[in-house]
Amino acid sequence: MLDQWLDYHRATLRQKCAGLNDDQLRAASCPPSNLTLLGLVRHLTDVERGWFLRGVARRTAQQVPPLYYTDEDPEGDMENLRSASTQDVFDVYEQAISDIRAATADVELDQTFNNAGRPCSVRWVYLHMIEEYARHNGHADLIREAIDGATGD
Repeated sequence: MLDQWLDYHRATLRQKCAGLNDDQLRAASCPPSNLTLLGLVRHLTDVERGWFLRGVARRTAQQVPPLYYTDEDPEGDMENLRSASTQDVFDVYEQAISDIRAATADVELDQTFNNAGRPCSVRWVYLHMIEEYARHNGHADLIREAIDGATGD
């Protein structure tokens, strides 16, 4: 059920981005906000990779580094979009989801890992990611409505 809800929210984000051109995907919702649909895809790619691959699958930051932000540029996922290839961003997003599915195929929901010195369960990660997507899909809905009036899930 958790996989299905997470997939639903992933599909909702894709739907919010569907049919838009590069400029529209880079359009900020309402300045001074830096939220864009392309930035949200990049953000959620890094968040999922962090929680599922570094956390649940226990890979190191060297094995799974952040793709779009750094300590020096913590907003790099939402910003720095000028040179970003839209196709590459979506390809990386899809590859991350594929990698996550493979890494979590056999894990138990009550399995735990260390998160900043505290135990964290796989179940908590799923619930957190569903919440993260739900919040950002609300943002995506407003961004999309501002672009062309489209609304929906």
